[in-house]
Parts: sequence; C-alpha cells; structure tokens
Amino acid sequence: MNFHYHLLINPAAGSGTASKKADQLIDLFDQHDYTYTPYYTTYAGEEKEIVKRLIGLLTPWDEELLRRSDDEPYHLLIVVGGDGTLHQVVNQFYLTGINLPVSYLPAGSGNDFARGIGLSRQVEKAFKQITEADKPQKINVLLYEEKIREEYGLVLNNVGIGLDALIVATTNASASKELLNKYKLGSASYGLYLIKALLTQKTFPVLVEVNGQKQEFNRTFLCTTTNIPYFGGGVPIAPMADPKKEMIDLVIIEKPNPFAIIRLLVQLLQKKHTNNKHYRHFSSSRIRIVSVVPQHGQADGENMGQRSYDLYFSTSSQYVWYADE
Repeated sequence: MNFHYHLLINPAAGSGTASKKADQLIDLFDQHDYTYTPYYTTYAGEEKEIVKRLIGLLTPWDEELLRRSDDEPYHLLIVVGGDGTLHQVVNQFYLTGINLPVSYLPAGSGNDFARGIGLSRQVEKAFKQITEADKPQKINVLLYEEKIREEYGLVLNNVGIGLDALIVATTNASASKELLNKYKLGSASYGLYLIKALLTQKTFPVLVEVNGQKQEFNRTFLCTTTNIPYFGGGVPIAPMADPKKEMIDLVIIEKPNPFAIIRLLVQLLQKKHTNNKHYRHFSSSRIRIVSVVPQHGQADGENMGQRSYDLYFSTSSQYVWYADE
C-alpha cells in the first residue's frame, strides 16, 4: 500500500520528550523517502482541532483495501505524544462514528497504552512496527457514560477513582515531573507521589454492579476499570487484563493497615498482589460504579476532577496500526 502519513505531534508531551522523538521519527521518514505531513500542537487541546480538520482526509479501514492495486495513497494518522494526547484523538474519532485507524509513537511520561499492546517505546523499533504493518490491529477499548454530569467518551487504558487518580492529579501539577522527564525518569514521578497518596488517600464507599450482581465496598482505597495490565507508568495493577479481548477488568483495593500496605507494595512489584486479601478483581463486558463521596478521578492519565461519580462501562474497539514486535 502507498501511504501518506499525517504526524500529529504534541511537542510538550513528556516535558519535551515528544519533540525530540518527533525529530527522530521525521529523520527516519526522510531517510526512507516516505510521504508525510507534520502538524504540531501549540496549546493544550489543539489536537482535537487538528483531528477535526483531518477527519475528511484520513482513510477509513476496510479489509478490501488489502486487495486494492491502485496508487491512491492511504492516509494514516500517527500520534506523537503521551497517552493523554492519544486519548483526545481517539475520542474525536469516536464522536464522528467513522472507523478510522490510528498509529502511535509513545512519547509521554507513562506510555502505558504502548506497553500494554506491545508497541515499542523506542523510536526506530516503533517506526518499523508502524511502517512494516499491512493492516491495523483491533484493540478493545472502554466506553463510559457518567450520569451525574452527563459525560461520555472512550478510554484506551483505564478510568480510576481514588488512589491512582490522586497520584495523577498530584503528579501532573508537580514541577518535579518535568525534571524527571528530562532525565527519562517520567515513570518515577508517579512513584514519588505514590507514597504521599498512600498517606493522604482516605477510604470511601463504592457500589459496584457487575454480572448482574450488586456489591458494596465501604473501605475502598483504589477503584480502577482497565483495558490493559498497567497504570502509573508500568505498574501491573491488573496483570490478567488483555487489550485484545472484549472485556473490562475492574480492580478494587480496600485499604489495609500500614504494615499490610508495605506487604501489598512488595507483592505488587513481584506481581503477586492478586492473591492479597485486600485485592478484588472482577471481569465483565458491562460494569457500573457509583461513588457518592467526592473523589479524584482520572481517564487515561487525564484528570477528571474531584467529584461524585455514577459510571457505566461497556466495550467497543479501535483499530491501531502497528505490527507485533
């Protein structure tokens, strides 16, 4: 297939990491004489405006395209940025109702989506995975509807209420995140604020409806619906999650005492935390979560604010253009 690559670049992602990776990617496109057009965001949220302008140009996916023999180019969007940038892009796709594939060069702080689907975070390897693929891969995504504020959208990674969302809110507002990204330690910024969040996050009640049954958890510490195993820059909170399956994984952790927290963290690093008595896991294609006590929320690392939530989750799909390593 003959490609025209459209590069949507958020140079601020990863505290400037995306700008450097974009330069490397463009050098590779020049070396291989590929046709491409770059688009740089200059302010927060501009990626949505760029996508709106490109939607009529980008090529929807159809299996018949594999048998097309003409020279008409296939117009593919490649996002260069963090999970938050990709989140904004695919939500614009979702709002159009058109089946548009997207590709991705991970260049943020956490890069959990790329880690979860097996897309390299190294520029040259990711370049090969993108350009050597002849078709996109179908990735499961989460659809959510928040009834209180009548919000809805699409999530690639996870939606969290409680501990992980508090870490996101604290980290994104911190000056140390930029410093750590400068030395390629972006994931460490989450770790730094994990300890603070462990000390400050209070328990809260949640009501969960899953597989036709309601359950209440009164000492919730963390409540996360996820599509991939990771959050917070590589923390394997749900190692059983698989983005190729049409399923939602829900993790609830009820707050243990201080000594038990240390044990849970050690188990988490060893990927043995799923056996901890404070760890609860559910799996379903539809889930409802109600949190009446205001808590921090996050979607794909984007701060949703501190408020009450009544969330309904279901599954959908998004085509991502890459080949497995």
